[in-house]
Amino acid sequence: MTAVPNDFTLLPDLAVRSLGGAVVWANDESFAEKENLIRPEASTFSTETFGHKGKVYDGWETRRRRRSGGGAPTSDDCDEAIVRLGVPGVIRGVIVDTAWFKGNYPPEVSVEAIAIEGYPPAEQIAARPGWTTIVARAKVDGDTANAFTVESEQRFTHVRLRMFPDGGVARLRVHGEAKPDLRLLGSGPFDLAALENGGRVVDCSNRFYSSPQNLLLPDRARIMGEGWETARRRDGGNDWVRVRLTGEGIPAMVEVDTSYFLFNSPGAATLTGIRADGTEVELLARTDLQPDTRHRFPIEAAEPVTEVRLDVFPDGGFARLRVFGTLTESARDRLLAEPLFGALADDAVDRLRDELE
Repeated sequence: MTAVPNDFTLLPDLAVRSLGGAVVWANDESFAEKENLIRPEASTFSTETFGHKGKVYDGWETRRRRRSGGGAPTSDDCDEAIVRLGVPGVIRGVIVDTAWFKGNYPPEVSVEAIAIEGYPPAEQIAARPGWTTIVARAKVDGDTANAFTVESEQRFTHVRLRMFPDGGVARLRVHGEAKPDLRLLGSGPFDLAALENGGRVVDCSNRFYSSPQNLLLPDRARIMGEGWETARRRDGGNDWVRVRLTGEGIPAMVEVDTSYFLFNSPGAATLTGIRADGTEVELLARTDLQPDTRHRFPIEAAEPVTEVRLDVFPDGGFARLRVFGTLTESARDRLLAEPLFGALADDAVDRLRDELE
């Protein structure tokens, strides 16, 4: 299976199930269920797994298309699946992973996206006009992580994968920057670092075992593999992760969760705030950490920050990082001024601003 070198894969997967994504509709899933598309783990394969309908694949697989009378499908025939993103966002790239599908992968695919308010039924979403093509119809290879860069600054809530004419896809990854509903961020203190609130990891010292974006996922980790773990250091330095917050905010509490990390948790940690001008402020002095523990520390921040950097000593892993606080008024104004809200009518922006105040 081909590795994917594209930089956009360092951004969070907005569609993944562990972030709240869901496959809400598909026109066919005869051989393998649509929900497999967004499972967080890599697709697996066993030569021994056969069911009543045939070979069991860890992916989404449709039946072989036939025209009336048994003829071959036309060039426009396709199968479709719609994914509701776990959090709306600006999509920077898509991975259509055909892992293990070698003689039954689709020759071509396309991806469309749309922004939808509320929670309409899946059938209405499937029939709704106004979808935007973000990946034009393109050839794909079997047993390959097929990567496509997306050039759009629009905010989307759903994506639609089309296979021409049929076949199987193991995983669909939709990497991008989270852009949540701003009305959900004005009701009091919240987690400024959470992916679902628009935070994201922008850099880290090491991602040997797992992605640092895991630290910002919702809910508690269930196993060690759902956190972030670094390789063992031999150079006397320390590991770190840098997180861009939803916007400029004032932190009030930090949670460093080492759950399930028993003999490989860090020995200590510090938290540094980074202001808009790049200067730094200490938020949490070097503090000893315990394994398999949810640590919560109050923070007295005199000035707002836009990013935080967690340094761990010397290395190791932990499950989650939470930074609870409130946005500044100027940060809310900047979020409302972003181009992705340009399609809103002036009165809608005013109402949204009122709801945030």
